[in-house]
Amino acid sequence: MSATGIGAAVRRKEDIRFVTGRGQYTDDIARPGETRAVFVRSPHARARIRQVDVSAAKNMPGVVDVLTGRQLAADKIGNLICGWMIHSKDGSPMKMAPHPALAAETVNFVGDPVAVVIAETVAQARDAAERVKVDYEVLPAVVDPAKARSGPQIHAVAPGNTIYEWALGDSKAVDAAFAAARHVTRLDIINNRLIPNAIEPRAALAEYDAGTDRLTLWNTSQNPHVARLVISAFVGLAPEHKLRVIAPDVGGGFGSKIFIYPEEVVCLWAARKLRRPVKWTAERSESFLADAHGRDHVTHAELALDAHGKILALRVKTIANLGAYMSTFSSSVPTYLYATLMSGQYDIPHIYCEVDAVYTNTVPVDAYRGAGRPEATFVVERLVEVAAREMGIDPAELRERNFIKSFPHQTPVIMTYDAGDYHASLKKAMELADVKGFNKRKRESARRGKLRGLGYSTYIEACGIAPSRAVGSLGCGVGLWESAEVRVNPTGTVEVLTGTHAHGQGHETTFAQLVSERLGIPIENVSVVHGDTDKVQFGMGTYGSRSAAVGMSALVKAIDKVIDKAKKVAAHMLEASEGDIEFKDGKFTVAGTDKSAAWGEVALNAYIAHKFAGQDLEPGLKETAFYDPTNFTFPAGCHICEVEVDAETGKTEIVNWTAVDDFGTVVNPMIVEGQVHGGIAQGVGQALLEGAVYDNNGQLVTGSLMDYTMPRAYDLPSFKVGLTETKSPSNPLGIKGCGEAGAIAAPAAVINAITDAIGSEDVSMPATAATVWAALQRVQPARRAAA
Repeated sequence: MSATGIGAAVRRKEDIRFVTGRGQYTDDIARPGETRAVFVRSPHARARIRQVDVSAAKNMPGVVDVLTGRQLAADKIGNLICGWMIHSKDGSPMKMAPHPALAAETVNFVGDPVAVVIAETVAQARDAAERVKVDYEVLPAVVDPAKARSGPQIHAVAPGNTIYEWALGDSKAVDAAFAAARHVTRLDIINNRLIPNAIEPRAALAEYDAGTDRLTLWNTSQNPHVARLVISAFVGLAPEHKLRVIAPDVGGGFGSKIFIYPEEVVCLWAARKLRRPVKWTAERSESFLADAHGRDHVTHAELALDAHGKILALRVKTIANLGAYMSTFSSSVPTYLYATLMSGQYDIPHIYCEVDAVYTNTVPVDAYRGAGRPEATFVVERLVEVAAREMGIDPAELRERNFIKSFPHQTPVIMTYDAGDYHASLKKAMELADVKGFNKRKRESARRGKLRGLGYSTYIEACGIAPSRAVGSLGCGVGLWESAEVRVNPTGTVEVLTGTHAHGQGHETTFAQLVSERLGIPIENVSVVHGDTDKVQFGMGTYGSRSAAVGMSALVKAIDKVIDKAKKVAAHMLEASEGDIEFKDGKFTVAGTDKSAAWGEVALNAYIAHKFAGQDLEPGLKETAFYDPTNFTFPAGCHICEVEVDAETGKTEIVNWTAVDDFGTVVNPMIVEGQVHGGIAQGVGQALLEGAVYDNNGQLVTGSLMDYTMPRAYDLPSFKVGLTETKSPSNPLGIKGCGEAGAIAAPAAVINAITDAIGSEDVSMPATAATVWAALQRVQPARRAAA
């Protein structure tokens, strides 16, 4: 292993500009003649728009124009779309309701935009927005997904507010297995709604060039090429070759910046209409109302086991809340990113999962870090933990009895797991967590009046979201391959252009590490370019832990092509046969001789065209490659959480955390550990603190950081992190992906630990002090009776 190659803990190259305040985010970009946009949003969860009076607002100082939904419709600007088709059990397609970027007839959630004020300054736009008068006819709303079917119908296309009634698995085989079971564990689970809070709020800056009839959009996107495709092909603002999308430095995304939002569409439309650049930057409170939320499932789940604790079958029924409109990939999250992972790490013969997706008068719901995988893991790991307790079997032992032991393994819910060693990660985690010493620590806690509990979460996820054949067969509207281009300059420095996008993952370092190792050049001589549709070949972006497994695999192919051509150049230089040229550590040599040429020499000669006169060899050294894997990757691992609960107050403190993960090949262990830490923090946030709350009228009660509790450093312990390794056979580097693991594993580990501590399974997320205290009050009479 080289000092900067794969496996080295190289410091992130990009951090120099970030920690010194030299990053360039969308809001940092200023264009000549730039105006500022402020949106007028509905204060009602559901209402009919009778009239929008903009006359007073238009006369306010500095106002350039005020635009409404009816003007947008008159200009024939298309609706936002969901790009993943799901069919119900009866074969009917999902019921996708129209989603205009500005509402013209009805509003369907608090925050639904109805108009936009364009002014010279933000302050002027904000003042004018308050003068826009909207006459609403308030209508009844529904916010509880469990009551959506009996609530008022939101969209004409969706009777009973039902988007689809979908299922996966063999219901008859599952019913037969349950009939033969000696033990059945049943749970009702709510997977709480979460509000993403990336450190950088969303922003968009649009500019129209009348001379070329081109639009340029700078925005906070995780996938600029997909944004350009949707805005062009479906919204219809401009042909692809007349629309440039640039995603500069982006301050975190966690999935919430994958999607196509109304604000960027409106900014583009307004910029062309007004012939001036238009910028919008969300305020934090606006982000609570405008960014896609995550999770929000209501589930009943059952696990069937034989007398020895062998799992026979799993049965799940979920109602998934997709909010007021379908978002870009929302349909896939509670279906093919959820039900397909219901086997967990276990050899479960029969699984049947039903999912009913519904509309409610709430913010649209889509992918959020983990996207379906955290919800599936929570269902499976809670069931297994509770089953172990009910049957009097050690939770680790029950897991081991049911682990998959040989690979590849075909689950009953589509997925084929290709590699793993679940026993190894559990064993290592138990050693690092000192599970054998837990009872002693529990007694010490009891002496201090505290309740101590231990919780496991042995998770698996499908990552490297890509295989076009697989996702296409499941309804995805695009192929999810990835692209890379390697440009070698005459001096030997290298530019990598990747279709993935970095927004905190460290791609500028890890991609450069791969190039440094493969070409034998200093990492400082490699630059990574992404996020600009005019510069970079079409790519699918970053989400689903796909950048390394898919994006770097495309890069490997491009590097191999570069090396192959460079060998041709070296053969000419060294007057040897191409087949005799060997390349290692940045040097080309003729096999069996001392003749050699350095990387830089060969790069320079590749651009001296006259040296190849009469040969079938083009000048230059630049290659492009696309990579489309045959299967997903399957990171897996074991997280163990240890908590202390104050019996008097219900306050939970996480005292120990152990995470052992199998990510396949690790490119940069320091970056990977950081990803694990961040994922755990988000998972702990869901388990203990976070939860979006709507009142019965559809008002978001948790609409700011005063009411929506984010995890802080003091909520977390120091983490013990370990790795096991089985390489993924589905890509040339053996990478599996790491970005979502912590968020997937953590919620179940925390709740399993709390319920172990207090002796009650009646704890929902977020397990706040009040929630845990109430659960303790419910179990105390039983404890007193037992005593």
